[in-house]
Amino acid sequence: MKHLIITALFSLPLLFLSAACDEGKTRNEQEVPVNNLPPVETQNPNTHYKPAFEGQTRISGVKTSTPYEAKVISSEFDSPWAVTALPDGRLAITEKGGTMRIATTEGTVSGKIQGFPKVDDRNQGGLMDVAPAPDFTTSRILYFTLAESTPQGSLTAVGKGRLSDDETAIENFKIIYRAIPYFDNSMHFGSRIIFDKNGNIFITTGERSSLETRYNAQKLETAHGKVIHITPDGNAVTGNPFINTEGVLPEIYSYGHRNPQGLDIHPETGELWLSEMGPRGGDELNLIEAGKDYGWPTITYGIEYNGNAIGDAITQKEGMEQPVYYWDPVLSPSGMAFYNSTVIPEWENNLFIGGLSSRHIARIVIENNKVVGEERLLADEGERFRDVGAGNDGALYAVTDSGKLYRIAKAN
Repeated sequence: MKHLIITALFSLPLLFLSAACDEGKTRNEQEVPVNNLPPVETQNPNTHYKPAFEGQTRISGVKTSTPYEAKVISSEFDSPWAVTALPDGRLAITEKGGTMRIATTEGTVSGKIQGFPKVDDRNQGGLMDVAPAPDFTTSRILYFTLAESTPQGSLTAVGKGRLSDDETAIENFKIIYRAIPYFDNSMHFGSRIIFDKNGNIFITTGERSSLETRYNAQKLETAHGKVIHITPDGNAVTGNPFINTEGVLPEIYSYGHRNPQGLDIHPETGELWLSEMGPRGGDELNLIEAGKDYGWPTITYGIEYNGNAIGDAITQKEGMEQPVYYWDPVLSPSGMAFYNSTVIPEWENNLFIGGLSSRHIARIVIENNKVVGEERLLADEGERFRDVGAGNDGALYAVTDSGKLYRIAKAN
């Protein structure tokens, strides 16, 4: 079992990210001022685009002052995609191939839980996110997103089923929503799922990573490149912004997204936040509002992978929302979670985003809906962090593409 304790007792600057603190100090005294360090990004950007406002990219760095420990508590997962806390504190973890496992916070892992339909697990597809129903303690119902595989092609689907009493299977699995149209590739499914305060569901979908489908993100008769808002039965939520608009899918909540793989609700404000992968540069953090257009592919802070401009090479357009923050070079943001505990007070309400190609976890400090600080955690681990989840115990849990489960918590 691997341990990494981050304190000020060592001098290696890239590994040890925080200084020891006096337990008797107040929260404000413990915190490092947010604007006193250089930006964490030092590489040249891919583009010469100018941010729309100060602080939209390359914000000042921050450093955690509370000693914390990052521990690999299991290494036995097969391509895990999501880690979500259950009401009893254990962790539901999906595996891309079409299985789920349950882990304790000490790292004891169940066998493979089956009962799912065939998934398209090529490339970015597979069994993806998981969320317990609000009444899971009595109903044992779990909701999932998956890349459904059919002769027509694949799409992002939402399904639900009951965790069996012996926890070996998902019973009576049923697809409740399909993000049409089908398309025959294996990319950009989006696929995060989260319950709102009313017990309804937000889901993210990607625009399927093809020039043929890219502009579907702007088309309101398709569910590609959207945030979807549905009931637990898969119907459009009453009050959705386009519920009575002819020719528009009533389940659409926002649009103009590329491949949003991070989604969470701010624990204090109740606002919906989303991270999405840009192309070469232009990864975004967005504050989602009903009915708004987030611009892809008309506006972007990125370029094509071959170096060409995208569309008219513009970053702003009237009627389209600006990202709260963007990265260039990319973070490759996957799953994310707000820290909703006071165990590490300086992390309270901070956002933690798993970085894939960037191989670190980004800690994002937000004040008044603006990013005011950024920190890189676990950068020396060399892992592609697929998801970060908030535990019920004041710890963060992260899964990696290599099959590891990390527990990140205040050092004892």
